[in-house]
Amino acid sequence: MHTGLNVAKFGGTSVANYQAISNCARIVVGNANTKVVVVSAAAGVTNFLVLLANTALTSEQIAEIIDNIRKIEYAILNELKKPSEVEDKLFALLDELESYARHEEINFRDDLKDSLLSMGERMSSLLVSAVIREQGHNAINFDVRKVLRTDNRYTEATPDIEVIGQLSQQLLRPELDDAIVVTQGFVGADESGKTTTLGRGGSDFTAALLAEALGAETCEIWTDVIGVYTTDPRITDKARPLPELSFEEAAEMATFGAKVLHPATMEPALRQNIKVFVGSSKEPEKGGTWIVRDCEHEPAFRAITRRKDLVLVTVKTPKMMYAQGFLARVFDIIAKHKLSVDLITTSEIAVSFTLDNPPNSISEKMNKDTLLELSSICEVKVERDFDAVTVVGNNMHSAAGVSSKIFAAVADFNLRMICFGANVHNLSFVVDNHASEDVVKVLHAALFEE
Repeated sequence: MHTGLNVAKFGGTSVANYQAISNCARIVVGNANTKVVVVSAAAGVTNFLVLLANTALTSEQIAEIIDNIRKIEYAILNELKKPSEVEDKLFALLDELESYARHEEINFRDDLKDSLLSMGERMSSLLVSAVIREQGHNAINFDVRKVLRTDNRYTEATPDIEVIGQLSQQLLRPELDDAIVVTQGFVGADESGKTTTLGRGGSDFTAALLAEALGAETCEIWTDVIGVYTTDPRITDKARPLPELSFEEAAEMATFGAKVLHPATMEPALRQNIKVFVGSSKEPEKGGTWIVRDCEHEPAFRAITRRKDLVLVTVKTPKMMYAQGFLARVFDIIAKHKLSVDLITTSEIAVSFTLDNPPNSISEKMNKDTLLELSSICEVKVERDFDAVTVVGNNMHSAAGVSSKIFAAVADFNLRMICFGANVHNLSFVVDNHASEDVVKVLHAALFEE
């Protein structure tokens, strides 16, 4: 066992160009415990691939998008000291990418989409391993599909923790003795070996899964911000980075919209008590946020998050008062379509809940089917254009004065739905999407700027 093993993950902006990758390589070689490096696609590439996968395009349009991707990759290749070492491999990956993009069924088959969407990470890991070698360290480009086993639910696959553990010990562990292993985030394979992906933001999740499988002590998530902030610094310049967070707080924040972390990342970390660090690859010297099991300080208010693009669904039946089992039927339908409900409130004859509904996403498609089925058993009302604003903290339901301080701050806003009490770590409001930014600012001022 490599005690003290560290897995480092670098996001899209961290591997966007040669200069950015060189920063990452310095961070990697600067920590002797970093033996596994997980990379995202270079910034911009995934958006181009999503466009190719989901949009009906002419042959000319496809050529233009592929050309844009080539430019990003070539710009990195051409700055390498020995481009000839990886040139042929990169050209082969670009050819493979083009063959998927031009497949006549690409817009209609999720398995083809996943093969196409994996290409950004596969090119990235090839180039990042080359830059680490330039800095005098042995680095290999490892295909994560050999170990990251998932089910075959393409575009949002679920990992098989046990098999990932076995395969990682068998195939990945031996490589760590004499090389830094650079591999792909977001990508996996089902048991027949077909490429799958873990859904958007899945690179953090990959890093945590591999950290768990290899018994790592720490997992670093390198991004373009200095750690996790009290709220999104783009909403208010008064937001400040947090030195530490508990796993529970981080999980709540990720679930309710903090972009720095993927919600699933916390699960493997929590299971194996792996400390997670979030920092900026541009300014590693500024430190970042450590996410740990037990924090020294557990304040009532830790942070405010915003989650956009929610749909509010209200199901209503006059018979609800007498209908044992009505709720069960509603949630059976939701479960059947594999949707996750974020927030829920109930009354005597109605239940309101929110569903994640980002445009062009798999959940948007599933929402339509779910609502159709629900309307066969009850009256269904769907309202759009909502965001959820969540205050994350500790013991919020039992500390005196905590909730009143929050409600006083948002007294002037129309709160469409309030969820509080089921969890000691959060209080959430569903508000009109035009108002959500102001709600965050007002709450931040009241809770963090006094």
